[in-house]
Amino acid sequence: MTRSAPRDRPRPTRAPRPREPKPRRRIDAITLALAVLLIATFVLRLWGIKQGLPYIYNVDEESHFVPKAITFFSHDLNPYYFLNPPAYSYALNVVFEFWFGSSDAVARAYTNNPTEVFVVARVLASVLGTLSVWLTYLTGKRLFGRGVGLIAAAIFGLAFLPIFYSHLALNDVPTLAPVTLSLYGISGVLRKGRLGDYLIAGVGVGLAAATKYTGGITVLCLLLAAVCCAFDGEHRHVPRRLMAALVAALAAFLIANPYALLDFNAFIQGVRQQASESDAAKLGTSPVGGIDYYLWTFTWGFGWAPAVASVIGGILLLLRRKLTLALVLIPAPIIFIIFMGGQTRYFGRWLMPVFPIVALLAGYAAVELIKFVARARVIPPVFAAALVAVLLLAQSVTAVVHNDEVLSRPDTLNTTRAWMVKHIPAGAKIVVEPMVPANWVYDLDRSLPATPSGERWVPFNTALTNIYPDYVPLPIGERRIVAPDQYESTLRPKLLHEYVANGYCWVIVSSLQAGRAYVKPRVPMAIAYYQALAKYGTLMYHLSPYSRGASAVPFNFDWSIDYYPRQYRLPGPEVSVYELHGYKCPAA
Repeated sequence: MTRSAPRDRPRPTRAPRPREPKPRRRIDAITLALAVLLIATFVLRLWGIKQGLPYIYNVDEESHFVPKAITFFSHDLNPYYFLNPPAYSYALNVVFEFWFGSSDAVARAYTNNPTEVFVVARVLASVLGTLSVWLTYLTGKRLFGRGVGLIAAAIFGLAFLPIFYSHLALNDVPTLAPVTLSLYGISGVLRKGRLGDYLIAGVGVGLAAATKYTGGITVLCLLLAAVCCAFDGEHRHVPRRLMAALVAALAAFLIANPYALLDFNAFIQGVRQQASESDAAKLGTSPVGGIDYYLWTFTWGFGWAPAVASVIGGILLLLRRKLTLALVLIPAPIIFIIFMGGQTRYFGRWLMPVFPIVALLAGYAAVELIKFVARARVIPPVFAAALVAVLLLAQSVTAVVHNDEVLSRPDTLNTTRAWMVKHIPAGAKIVVEPMVPANWVYDLDRSLPATPSGERWVPFNTALTNIYPDYVPLPIGERRIVAPDQYESTLRPKLLHEYVANGYCWVIVSSLQAGRAYVKPRVPMAIAYYQALAKYGTLMYHLSPYSRGASAVPFNFDWSIDYYPRQYRLPGPEVSVYELHGYKCPAA
């Protein structure tokens, strides 16, 4: 029989262990560098963001996205326009409602204070552009490691074209956020193949296509990633998960563009119109060909060193070491360039949906180069990394800073208008080329009694002409509509007599329009028109955007609109104001 211990005997207790202080999380170099990069790229997008305001000189910014977002307040959400998908306009509509508080406040601001409306829209583009830089880092981190992710994000985040177009309320930069979201999901598909990653990739593809149709190019990466997973032993789940991703893509596309289904006929018509316009000749387009043009765009819009590094990273390294990643990342940019280069029209900004992919390839090459130098012990790894960073980023950073400095200065068209307010009487009849918005002839803060409609000056209607494309006169009294990009094809010296006979005594011309006449194939009658204007008109005012002594930049649909060339000192085109004489115009 055993004795039981008394119940009141105290149990032995252990002395409490002193709590060890939790180790503080230290911010490592890559996290700090990423934070600095995101702040820097956001600031560079905001610097000069008020360029041109209160007037909108980019014809696409003026007519497409902000106006559509405003109209949603006055009727249903059907855009009745699918030349561009409406996701960015819907996003703007939500942001405007939050920022201004009511539809009436938005309408008043759009009419009386367009500067605030467009600044809000441009800032949204900048925020989404910065978000895409962060997602590029996360994608690179998943695929290759943090070092590649950081360098890829830096290359992409500081590239010239994405930063320049963050200053405009267009859909090009906002598209990059869902494009990089889809790439992030695709990187997860390659690494773990989980259903959630497939869904993220699908949602990114759908939102990208709903923001800009060509943003859906990453669906090719998704399909190739699924194929690679199927051959890698995951074939049981791949078909089901891929189907879920495609359904998610379609659902995201329809949520962000619901009237693609609800107004299907208008949607199909808009897509067809987009395809036909992309394949229609545009006066002033460079004759070099689309593929050559896009390859040239990489050298300045993305950067020479990053472009070369992407080729090295893609072909020489990935194909030899990481075949799966090569098969997923390399085909999309190549197919995209071939497809877009086959169009008759081509602009540098249309290339941007593949920039994140190319940046990932360049980042991989850069890290491999740093590792090679470290193994060779030629220079310390830290110095090797710094040297590679300078080589990759110097061109882009220099161009971006110069461009932002230019954008922060007064636009030549705004300065010209200020001169006209002082020197051209209110109510005078003027001929201004289609380089300015319709409200340019108005004082936005007031209505003038000098004209019946409250305009400061009475503009000649350059959207109508009385001749056929071959300069044969139309029947008396008839007119036909002329698109702004075909305006030069209607010019001829005889127009000057028509101006004078009807009392249009002031003619304002710019390099943004006149320059198109000198691009091969030239427009001889337009060139003769400008020569006659210089000969018979009196040059009253001239303003150049170039630095003193710098040569003019030949007309180009990129470099005449953005300010990459170092010759630029001011934003805007070269502008001249002429006064005509005789008949209903004053004597010289």
